[in-house]
Amino acid sequence: MGRNRLEAFSDGVLAIIITIMVLEMKVPHSADFTALQPVIPIFLTYVLSFVYLGIYWNNHHHMLHVTKHVNGAILWANLHLLFWLSLFPFVTGWMGENHFEAAPMALYGVVLLMAAIAYFILQYTIIFSQGPNSLLAKAIGGDFKGKISPILYAIAIPAAFYTPLISISLYILVALMWLIPDRRIERVINNSQ
Repeated sequence: MGRNRLEAFSDGVLAIIITIMVLEMKVPHSADFTALQPVIPIFLTYVLSFVYLGIYWNNHHHMLHVTKHVNGAILWANLHLLFWLSLFPFVTGWMGENHFEAAPMALYGVVLLMAAIAYFILQYTIIFSQGPNSLLAKAIGGDFKGKISPILYAIAIPAAFYTPLISISLYILVALMWLIPDRRIERVINNSQ
């Protein structure tokens, strides 16, 4: 199987996830700006989750770009990633509706951690399938951001019960780290041509 079908399916699922998240924001019944005030926490969690989904979509696209063929293990690893990403609307809504309380913040971190682990599994399933000299294997290298992100999520989960501000700060920090464009795959592609 070619990678295009897998990429198209994943793109469709991510588009649906984003649509579900935005539909969770309920329109106020009043026409004045003060009616928007209760929606602010929900909107902020939506922005954070939208950024995370955008990061996953971008990195997923780059990873599949250097994938030559897809097998059953890659399909299942991809579905595993999409499962965790599909929980974003639920945890985003719960966190926003409850104004960043401890349990929703911790569960948000669990979903972020599991999505990071699922991405790692997908990445290494592709490398195992393509071989240690594949473009993806060469591009990954030390993968500092990929290794530090799950550690920060693991710290943020119990920290939510101490002070949710630590958790949200760590979630934002990881998102900001990944917003800096990761050019490793592009460099490997350019060097191989």
